[in-house]
Amino acid sequence: MKYLESDKRFERYTITTALPYANGPVHIGHLAGVYVPADIYARYLRSMGEEVVLIGGSDEHGVPITIKARKEGVTSQDIVDRYHNIIKQSFEEFGISFDVYSRTTSKQHAETASDFFKRLYDNGKFVEQTSKQYYDPEAQAFLADRYIIGKCPHCGNEKAYGDQCEACGTSLSATDLINPKSTLSGAEPELRETKHWYLPLEQYEEFMRQWILEGHKEWKTNVYGQCKSWIEQGLQPRAVTRDLDWGVKVPLPDAEGKVLYVWFDAPIGYISFTQELMPNDWEKWWKDEKSKLVHFIGKDNIVFHCIIFPAMLKADGSYIMPENVPANEFLNLEGDKISTSRNWAVWLHEYLKDFPGKQDVLKYVLCANAPETKDNDFTWKDFQTRNNSELVAIYGNFVNRTMVLTHKYFGGKVPACGELNDLDRQTIEEMKQFPERIGRSIEQYRFREALNEMMNLARLGNKYLTENEPWKTIKTDESRTATVLNISLQICANLAILSEAFMPMTAEKLRNMLNMEKKAWFEAGSADLLNVETALSEPQLLFEQIDDKQIEAQINKLQETKKANEIAQAETEPQKENITYDDFAKLDIRVGTILSAEKVAKTKKLLKLTIDTGIDQRTIVSGIAEHYAPEDIVGRQVSVVVNLAPKVLKGIESRGMILMAENADGSLSFVSPDKQIKNGGGIS
Repeated sequence: MKYLESDKRFERYTITTALPYANGPVHIGHLAGVYVPADIYARYLRSMGEEVVLIGGSDEHGVPITIKARKEGVTSQDIVDRYHNIIKQSFEEFGISFDVYSRTTSKQHAETASDFFKRLYDNGKFVEQTSKQYYDPEAQAFLADRYIIGKCPHCGNEKAYGDQCEACGTSLSATDLINPKSTLSGAEPELRETKHWYLPLEQYEEFMRQWILEGHKEWKTNVYGQCKSWIEQGLQPRAVTRDLDWGVKVPLPDAEGKVLYVWFDAPIGYISFTQELMPNDWEKWWKDEKSKLVHFIGKDNIVFHCIIFPAMLKADGSYIMPENVPANEFLNLEGDKISTSRNWAVWLHEYLKDFPGKQDVLKYVLCANAPETKDNDFTWKDFQTRNNSELVAIYGNFVNRTMVLTHKYFGGKVPACGELNDLDRQTIEEMKQFPERIGRSIEQYRFREALNEMMNLARLGNKYLTENEPWKTIKTDESRTATVLNISLQICANLAILSEAFMPMTAEKLRNMLNMEKKAWFEAGSADLLNVETALSEPQLLFEQIDDKQIEAQINKLQETKKANEIAQAETEPQKENITYDDFAKLDIRVGTILSAEKVAKTKKLLKLTIDTGIDQRTIVSGIAEHYAPEDIVGRQVSVVVNLAPKVLKGIESRGMILMAENADGSLSFVSPDKQIKNGGGIS
């Protein structure tokens, strides 16, 4: 049974998930954007009786891995071995139901990627071009863009990379940088000619217009819009090889020192992993028009999965095209962008240690807060609230009350229904609507909406139980109490089926309490899932309160990370642009003595100072109140810029600026002469 007519032509589902780079662990941004929705979709389809394969693996090639290996003084293989194992184990413990989770350093993948490239090469699908690329004469190697740093031409950041300035976010070419340097040796790189093979994307532009812009208007607006922008700007040839010693070797005799570009070899991993899983049967998943191919990715991968990989598949000519690419936006953390390099993340393997047994809580929160149409924010307070006020207070409370009352009044056995009243019939009728309502939302990739509908079923149960008050009717009408608890138990059984896609571990606990076998999705909606006299197991709490101390510990961990980042940034603050002596000579810096100091009302940082500069006594407002008490600095000699234009701060005219030195931890210290100097003495 399929709820969407458009899906009835498919017999099986090939579901892929973006390959995480094996240069670090998995964090909640990855989970919310890719793996949680993909797992929900796959579990739902399996429950619907569909043939499904969920494919994942680690992306183990590319420059970020070689950079990390170089920093740590180990091999690239050491890096990917370490992180592949961490990632794979985390996914297994978290409960992502991969049918295969492999890696792009496998022998199978190298063979599949090489064969794919060679087939396109033999069929004339590439163009060969010679271009100029930066070369490190000391390291004797061509440089990937990330191995080049220089000054950003847009914002002046002195440490912009050859592919992007992380200060202003602008995409760059290495040749855009001012004063480029090699990160391998520090040498100034040279432009040298090198030969590469390119996929001529412009040849597939008309196909893309028809296939995406005309044929897939149902795609999510963020995906469709980005594709439309790329296509309308005009597609350009894209290199499929690069000069590097880490990756799948280019299978041509004149390609020494060249590997397949990671963007080219990584998506082929979906195919090679399927081959690894089912070597004799893989083609039906990739070449049969009755197979539906769906890519789950984040928005930074849209162009690769909607334009470049489909162009590769089209060039081959034997593969199916993706039917949908339901890419999500980004998940932020406590109001700041998640960053691996800054350690600003909630890492999955750490969460599993800090919150044992709470895999489903994180799945629930990430789905409820998923960045489906716009960037969203994860906060630990929201995590706590959703657990305590929704999972515990609604879902868990309903199930627990129903189980406890059944054990108390009917010996833990499902009681028989008596005569139904209007509220009973209305509740049963409403319950019947949930399987299709939730299923349609999942099939349309609206997972937040689907999750909310699942919780609405728990809300329906809570409301029904509260309004009927079986703890009161047991005193006067046992049959009525039996009816209410029977219907409540049937709602619990429906929850056990319909929540399995979202919270599989919780669903299993609930089934065990109900002594109920795992049932298919389309069996839900029934008020006869549990037979009368079925013996129930002892009640267990499905969820437990998360207290303030647990949340404070996580927030404190992030604050420590933020503090460490600030210290590191202060320690590595880049030199500003060079100035001439004439520029410096314009500053009139003199020694002065603080005559009086007082706090500026209604501020935390400002002190109002009266300073004898040797030429006059003047007022200066300085942001040092958090570092010095007023009474401690009267009489101190300080360095003052006396020819700074006056500025009004909090209604006080400030004439000048005191020079301060800042420590790595953010604390301030006066720049003062080491012996007494006459006020007005010049500093040069």
